[in-house]
Parts: sequence; C-alpha cells; structure tokens
Amino acid sequence: MLTRDEDPARRAARLERIVSVLIDRVDRLEERRGSAWSMFQAAVALEQEALARTRDLEQALADLSEKNRDLAVARAAAEEANRSKTRFLRAASHDLLQPLSAARLFLSALSDTELDPLQQELAGRLAGAFESVEELMHAVLDISRLDSQRIEFHRKPVELDALFRRLGAEYAPMAEAAGLRLSFVPTSAVVDSDPTFLRRIAQNLVSNAIKYTETGGVVVGVRRRAGLVWLEIHDSGVGIGESDRARIFDEFQRAVREGGPQGMGLGLSIVRRACAKLGHPLEVAARPRGGTVFRVGLAPAAPGGAENGFRPLALHGLRARMALIVENDAAMRRGYELMLGDRLGMVVRAAGGIAEALAVMGQDDPPDVILADYNLDNGDTGIGAIEALRAAAGQHIPAVMVTAQRGPGPARASAALGVPLVEKPVRADELGAILLRAISS
Repeated sequence: MLTRDEDPARRAARLERIVSVLIDRVDRLEERRGSAWSMFQAAVALEQEALARTRDLEQALADLSEKNRDLAVARAAAEEANRSKTRFLRAASHDLLQPLSAARLFLSALSDTELDPLQQELAGRLAGAFESVEELMHAVLDISRLDSQRIEFHRKPVELDALFRRLGAEYAPMAEAAGLRLSFVPTSAVVDSDPTFLRRIAQNLVSNAIKYTETGGVVVGVRRRAGLVWLEIHDSGVGIGESDRARIFDEFQRAVREGGPQGMGLGLSIVRRACAKLGHPLEVAARPRGGTVFRVGLAPAAPGGAENGFRPLALHGLRARMALIVENDAAMRRGYELMLGDRLGMVVRAAGGIAEALAVMGQDDPPDVILADYNLDNGDTGIGAIEALRAAAGQHIPAVMVTAQRGPGPARASAALGVPLVEKPVRADELGAILLRAISS
C-alpha cells in the first residue's frame, strides 16, 4: 500500500512494479482471449467438416442400400432361374428317357437274334452310342439334382461288398474290352450313406479309371483310417499331375487319351458334388509306381441291416412266370414284351393304365409280379396301379416300379409301399435280377 509520507523514489519504484504486474496480467488475459477465439474458430470448422462427412456417409449408406436391394433382386431372379431349370429338367427327364429306354430294350432284343458281321458291328456301334447318350443324360440330371437346394438323401447302412459285386458285373465287360484287369477286394465293411448316390460316386470313379488306363488294371477296395472306411480306386494309368488335381473336378475337364474312349468331363464333377452334399471326404493322390488313387471317406454304419444291393441271380427262374406290365408308352410295352417274353421266357401281359390292367388281370390268375411305370396317363401313377391290382386280387402281389423321373417323389412313394425302384433306361439283366428277387421274396 502506498503512503503520502513515503519516499518519492521508493514510491515511484513500487508503482513501476505494480504497473508491470498489471501489464503482464493484461497481456496474459489477451493471450487467453486470443486462444479461446482460435479454439472457437477451430471448433466451428471441425463441426462443418463433421457435417460434410456425415452427409457423405449418409449418401454412401443410401447408395449401398440401393445396391443391396438390386443385389437381392438379382439373387432372387438367379435362384428362381435355377429352380426353373431344375423343375424343367425334372419334368423333361421322363420324356427324354422314355424313348431312350425303349430303344435300349429293342436293341437288347436285336442283339439276341442271329446277325451277320456287318449287322453285329452296327448293333455294337448303336449300343455304344446309346451308352454315351445315357451317360450324358444321367450326368446332366445328377448335376441338376445335386445343385438343387431341396435334394433329399435317404441314408442307410450300405454293404460295400454287395456294391462291389454290382460294379463288377456292370464294368467287367468294359474292362475286358480294354484289355484291363478289374478286381474288387472282398470286404465286410458296412457304411452310412445314400445307396443310390454312393453307387453313382463309385460308378463314375471306376468308369473314369478304366477309361484313362491303357495297360495293367484297376483295383477297388477299402482301407480303415482315422475312424473312417475309405473306399479306394487304384489304377495303373498315366497319373494326374499335382497342378491338375483340383482342376479335374471342374465340369468338362478331361484328359485326352490317344485312341481311347473319351469322357464328357462331368463324372468327377458329380463325384465332388455328391461327396460334398453327403459329407464324404474326397482325396486324390499319385501312386508310388505310377497311376492314381481316388479315396472317398465313409462313416461306418451303426449295427443293423444293410442295403444288400445287387446279387447276380440265375434268371432261368423267371421262365413261365407271369408278369403284368402297366406302362402307358406303347414302345416301352413292346420292348418289355420282347425282353421279358422272348429273352427271359416269361408270360407277359401288358396294359396302358390302371383300368386296362384290372381288366387284363380279371381274365387270368393274379400275376407273379407287377412291373409298373411311375408316371401313367390322366394323373395316375404306378403306385395307384399296384395298390389297385393288389386290392382286386386280395393278396400281396410282388411288384417293381420303373421311372424316368429324377426326384424324391418316386423314391419316397416306392419305399413307403415296399417296392424296389428302377431308374430308366433299364438294363435287361439287371431288371431280370430285380424281378426274380421280388418274386423270390
């Protein structure tokens, strides 16, 4: 505090210090004021930047939402197109396979007659052409079924040794014609799978091995490893390079074998699809001394009954047995008459529908077996035909269902009726064995 009696010099010095402190304080206040203003201006700028970025983000989200809607519409259209393709192939399969099946029956009957060398050659070439068409049809239909999201599998215990016997009977002529040894190692293994698709997997692998093996042979067997039963197909062919082992499972990928039979490049694609759908691991590797081995991992079946599959039977047991054919296609009826009557010695009665079949049966004793096509005219089915004929006869008549329709419907209906199902085109010996087994059981 200043006083009047204080020394002026001293008083002046104190005033200078006070003024200096005040000026310093004012300077600091001005600095703080300037800093706050700068911060205010910065905050305003940041807010404007945030608003701009928010508008950009909202626009991007709106664009993304629109693109998602377009993608959803495109996906729905693609799924509907795929369903339409599947429905078309399923519906068309009956009409496509019907004439092919009839032609196969006629060709089988022709082959049993006396032919001169030129006719034998022509019949052989026709048989080869039908085999190629049938293989292509089955491949396209199999891929369509496996690509369908609504495919149904009927898993059950499958006896591999019975499958091996069936494959041996089917592919022994093909291997013999190529000068190759085809052998199956006996096994007691029973696995859990869909018997129809497991057979298709094995058929494609065995057929592929024979086609691309020039000398030596093909061996099929099983090996137990890591808790699985591995179905193995070994061949002595040229092998598959490591860089090609993934590519071979794509559609229309095939090796070119000079002078040998050429596949369509669909078999291994079907194998991959079926194994993926069924949850069966699939492996391919080179053999130490050349050739290739394909492996399919199968889970062991729980104890219980197994799908016995095909066992070659003496077909002379069909002679003089009566078969009632219910088939709406006239060419197929005639083909059955030639195959079952002329070739297997059966007494054949044929009808185009349920009413006609009931009339035919009314003139004779009940047949030994009914062979019915699943799709009949006027919305009727072979299921209805078998039920009507059994009811009219008052007894359980053995029956076999034949179909060209690929889908779960015929399989479910036939299984519910306890009737074996055969897919067209039918093979004479196989159909004869199934008919004999139905009669015997």
